[in-house]
Amino acid sequence: MAYSDLRDFIRKLEKEGELKRISVEVDPVLEIAEFADRAVKSGGPALLFERPKGSTIPVFINGYASMRRMELALEVGSVEEIARRISEYLEMRMPEGLIGKLKMLPKLAEMGSFVPKIVDKGPCQEIIRRDGFSLLDYPVLQCWPEDAGRFITLPMVFSRNPDTGKRNCGCYRMQIYDERSAGMHWQTHKQGAEHYRRMLAQTGKDRMEVAVAIGSDPATMYSAILPLPPDLDEMLIAGFIRSSPVEMVKCQTCDLEVPANAEIVLEGYVQLGELRTEGPFGDHTGFYSLADDYPVFHVTCITGRKEPVYATTIVGPPPMEDYYMGKAVERIFLPLMRLQLPEIRDISMPAEGIFHNLMLVSMRKSYPGHARKVMSAIWGLGQAMFTKCMVVVDEDVDVQNVREVAWKALNNIDPERDIQFTLGPVDSLDHSSRLPNFGSKMGIDATRKWPGEGFMRPWPGVIRMPADVKERVDALWKKAGL
Repeated sequence: MAYSDLRDFIRKLEKEGELKRISVEVDPVLEIAEFADRAVKSGGPALLFERPKGSTIPVFINGYASMRRMELALEVGSVEEIARRISEYLEMRMPEGLIGKLKMLPKLAEMGSFVPKIVDKGPCQEIIRRDGFSLLDYPVLQCWPEDAGRFITLPMVFSRNPDTGKRNCGCYRMQIYDERSAGMHWQTHKQGAEHYRRMLAQTGKDRMEVAVAIGSDPATMYSAILPLPPDLDEMLIAGFIRSSPVEMVKCQTCDLEVPANAEIVLEGYVQLGELRTEGPFGDHTGFYSLADDYPVFHVTCITGRKEPVYATTIVGPPPMEDYYMGKAVERIFLPLMRLQLPEIRDISMPAEGIFHNLMLVSMRKSYPGHARKVMSAIWGLGQAMFTKCMVVVDEDVDVQNVREVAWKALNNIDPERDIQFTLGPVDSLDHSSRLPNFGSKMGIDATRKWPGEGFMRPWPGVIRMPADVKERVDALWKKAGL
């Protein structure tokens, strides 16, 4: 049974011993972030701050900050279960014969049940404020000392493609400027930014409607960060993950829908062409992202529950909560990557690589230059285009074991021969690139080299003790008292 809302998830975490209520007063400026950082790095629980300084609204953080909590959030024993479900749908083919088609009907019916459901009303509109509201009433965090101010860090930002009418939901940080305006940090590669550019190109338009939902059931919140293809509805994927449709309700002042179970909803618009300095901000890179100009979100109406919970996260030096969210993305989307690149066996993005700086890839090598083909293909896949460094190894290397990858890769490469560089798009938060959003990437072919690749020397085998010797020593080990 899918979680009905955020508080249903909080109850589950508490029941499982994965939540700590903080009853002492803690300041949303820096102090809550320090609590959250210490908790995630020590393997601590999710936190519910019941008395944030200056507000009566509780603050919930670190709900995804371990693989165990990711499993609870997505209601699975392992995130690999979602990957298997995706694989099943990808492998579906129209069966032959009447019996085969009848057997397929339940699966087809299940697919239809993931479509978002429009409802007339929801808890997110128990309170409706068209005036007399302020963003400063909410316990929005300032995470790091040099941040430009307080930032909403876990929003679900809804916009609509002006050409197709299709909905997009993204997670973009929002700096609070004043009572009714905030920065909209949609980077140039994100779909929100694409919708904005398309609106700018249309004549006679001066505003782009935007709605921001804060706090929902965990699968719906999580869907906002997923690297989906353009125009694939995140709410549909949320329905797939939770095996139940997301109920959506129409906003009061704009032509958009938001999750009916949301805690807080900010309705408003972005004025086309209006930019304002946003940042700096302590980001997931572990460094401060620099100040830059971004669109401004103007709030026209706030709706929400009578007693809302403010859901948030912090990012910074890894590992943080976003590492576990990203690790689940890695596992869930591997089947989609393998659909296009079946030679890939596994991928890993270590915490220190903060997602896009390092990807380890194991593959079944079939022909000379195959590893370089895989590199080029991955750099052409959606947000994988941001991968700064990629290490490709043979299929017998466990890429989840970083020590094994380092050992094999460093022994297998001739640097001049096996490292290649290319230019292309880079993440907007990459402070080292030669230009904003444009720079170089590095691929390392750490596979065994073949004669067809010009390698004519013998390739040595890996040192391994025979299994029968290990078994004999297992018995002798105990007799020796070790």
